[in-house]
Amino acid sequence: MSSPDPDPSDTPGLEPGGGVPVGDTPPGEASTTEGLSTRQPTARGDGGNRLALVLIGIVVVLVVLFGVGYVIGLF
Repeated sequence: MSSPDPDPSDTPGLEPGGGVPVGDTPPGEASTTEGLSTRQPTARGDGGNRLALVLIGIVVVLVVLFGVGYVIGLF
């Protein structure tokens, strides 16, 4: 089991003061919950997103039509 706070003097790839040399990848942080994560639910698309996009599209079309009608003098 690794310690959540490793000793920087024993960690490879670190410069004095804890910096990382240019081009080097910093060491990963230790996690006290490693391996305990639960499975994430799959993202499923419901009709809510599609309905919102359709409503926004309708509003945009109506605004454009009103603007064109206003410019040519219908309103």
